[in-house]
Amino acid sequence: MSDVELAAVESFALDHTKVLAPYVRLIGVEHGPKGDAISNFDIRLVQPNEGEIPTAGLHTIEHTIAALLRTRFDGLIDISPFGCRTGFHMIVWGEPTSSEVAEAIKSSLTDLVERVEWDDVPGTTAESCGNYRDHSLHSAKEWSKQVLAQGISIDAFDRSVIA
Repeated sequence: MSDVELAAVESFALDHTKVLAPYVRLIGVEHGPKGDAISNFDIRLVQPNEGEIPTAGLHTIEHTIAALLRTRFDGLIDISPFGCRTGFHMIVWGEPTSSEVAEAIKSSLTDLVERVEWDDVPGTTAESCGNYRDHSLHSAKEWSKQVLAQGISIDAFDRSVIA
């Protein structure tokens, strides 16, 4: 091992063989110098090391859910896919509960499956996306259906599925 100094990253300390996806997990809360809170959530849609969402489908879920969540959830800063393609980091102002986040994710995925059409997907042109050709609404809908069929848990290690 080299002498490069690396900071500890919480998600790399998580035992990915013990979690039970799909789930919403609070990674942590940071407080700024003025007391503002920023919460970081692990939105895991696919069981780690057993599957991954293809990039085109994940890309379309990312663009669509980013817009849908902003209509349901105050304080969303960002929702970005994990490189492993099993879910997303969601960064929000304040300290919402995992249940509140899970409800917003569930209703957004439900809309993606039931109501979203291609013309609704934001950021699908060369002007609005850095890889606009890598989208698939069909894949996004199929993966979202699988997540919804399994249910979204509010516990990463126990299937406490929200109703």
